[in-house]
Amino acid sequence: MAPPSRRAVLLDRDGTINVDVHYLSDPDQLRLLPGAAQGLRRLQAAGFALIVVTNQSGVARGVIDPEVLDRIHDRFHALLAEEGVTLTGLHACVHGPDDDCACRKPRPGLVEAAQALTPFDPAQSYMIGDKQADLDLGLGVGACSILVRTGHGRETEAEGAPGAAFVADSLDEAASFILAREAAR
Repeated sequence: MAPPSRRAVLLDRDGTINVDVHYLSDPDQLRLLPGAAQGLRRLQAAGFALIVVTNQSGVARGVIDPEVLDRIHDRFHALLAEEGVTLTGLHACVHGPDDDCACRKPRPGLVEAAQALTPFDPAQSYMIGDKQADLDLGLGVGACSILVRTGHGRETEAEGAPGAAFVADSLDEAASFILAREAAR
């Protein structure tokens, strides 16, 4: 059976779409990064499924209550909706770095969960993030990985950012790269 033809953009949350606040635990602290909504709107208009895949170990560490994380994600969806963006999915790993789970990036569990709900072809898709784990996740599932210099992106770039097909200053610039690459296919 042929793989699904739908394309997706997999996105990290903190430092990629919203300002990275160490263990964000208050929905009112959530702020979108400049250019994030614009880039997401453009990708959405081009027909990409927009799927957030995020590690949220603050839950396992006891820093963030699961109900608070739900409220943060409700606010996240609301902020994006105000900007005309509707996510296709949002998948969070709430395990700690030492937990042996299948979903903590760069392991593929979050992508597999996303595919179960929204079939897409990883080889026709992209992963955008600010950390090496994001790039490694993209590579691991066969997607094109893009590093953004927001959040921890400059640090990741300074460490070499192996696997990044492109390094962008913002999510909007990453969207421009994706749209130009798709137009050239």
